[in-house]
Amino acid sequence: MSEAADADPEFSTAKGSDPVVGTSKPRLLGILGPGLITGASDDDPSGIATYSQAGAQLGFALLWLMPFTYPLMAVTQEISARLGRTTGRGLAGNIRHHHPPWVAHGCIGLLLLANVINLGADLGSMGAVSQMLAGGPRWPYVVAFGLVCIAMQVLLEYTRYVKVLKWLTLSLLAYFGTVFTVTVPWREALHGLFVPSWESSKDYISLVVAVLGTTISPYLFFWQASQEAEDQREQPLREKLTVAPEQAPAALQRIGLDTWTGMALSNLVALAIMLTAGATLHASGNTDIDSAQTAAEALRPVAGELSFLIFALGIIGTGFMAVPVLAGSAAYAVGEALRWPIGLARRPKAARAFYITLATATAIGTIINFLPLDPMRALYWSAVINGVMAAPIIVVMMKLATDPRVVGRFTLPLWMRVIGWITAAVMAFCVVGLFGTMVL
Repeated sequence: MSEAADADPEFSTAKGSDPVVGTSKPRLLGILGPGLITGASDDDPSGIATYSQAGAQLGFALLWLMPFTYPLMAVTQEISARLGRTTGRGLAGNIRHHHPPWVAHGCIGLLLLANVINLGADLGSMGAVSQMLAGGPRWPYVVAFGLVCIAMQVLLEYTRYVKVLKWLTLSLLAYFGTVFTVTVPWREALHGLFVPSWESSKDYISLVVAVLGTTISPYLFFWQASQEAEDQREQPLREKLTVAPEQAPAALQRIGLDTWTGMALSNLVALAIMLTAGATLHASGNTDIDSAQTAAEALRPVAGELSFLIFALGIIGTGFMAVPVLAGSAAYAVGEALRWPIGLARRPKAARAFYITLATATAIGTIINFLPLDPMRALYWSAVINGVMAAPIIVVMMKLATDPRVVGRFTLPLWMRVIGWITAAVMAFCVVGLFGTMVL
């Protein structure tokens, strides 16, 4: 085998051998990529705030949502990844190529709005936590974090940047550590995890919708599809599967392992945050949690300094993961829709508009923190936009991924079709529930 083949997880095993099972640890780490990074970025500071609020207000009552959402989010993310690897285009590129322009432009306009608001909330949380840890005003931290995130994407080589993102996933371990620093009533927690409950109250329905909207977010679809397409372009031996169908068995197996592992990490971290908040904040009657930094500060008196420190550092680490993904997914979507040269593997001079979009999205997110806006109200409307977008975008993905004119012979297997359509129905129900809570 060639040296290039040895460097690519899809080609680094002997002919006829299984590309995943039985591999060594370094080989497995090589396989994990877009799916792992996507799953980790799902637990951004805004997501941490949502999960903390769910645990603080309802204790362990919503833990059952984590095993419920796991197959839904894993399948939808795998569908987006398969689209990118099979066609060599990101999700926006496929929508533009196979649908009227107004469909692509409408989806991307809403995506941009939601991502920029989310960027502002995440950078604000990182700045507020840094202020709690180191003192001083908040604004220099917010500006510094925004500049660092832009520099990471513009200045680092693509392969090195991907490695940095993989290492940043370790920041999620902080939330597993937090669980071990508090006392969890495991019998009650396991009941909440395995026995679904339901209440018709406004707060309960709102939190269910918020958790579902946080775990199944459209920007993750756009990011992972674009990353698969970019990896395909950058690996010397990889071709899109419609051109090289013989690469499909290894490629689809790698995507499956990568995606299901990344989504498992995402859900386990969310579960750890809800457990921590339920065991401490809810148990002490502290239910007024409206941000990630508020959750961290509230932990200090009830769970101790160590829990506070671990939780706070985790917010900063996950922010460094999520901000580039939010800005990057927006830049990929805009670039693909407008047929620009795109990709983090390109140097800035070769993809100026792409990098300007990326930097502008981050800069606007930074500026939001200096405007007279209620950041949590803005984040709420970001969640509304994401919730409204999710169901129709999943429907569009399902139509693309089951159309032989788009993916050739690599249409979705029956079980993925079933779960994909169930996910679209669940997210549509969430939209109805979300608007229902607005009028209650």
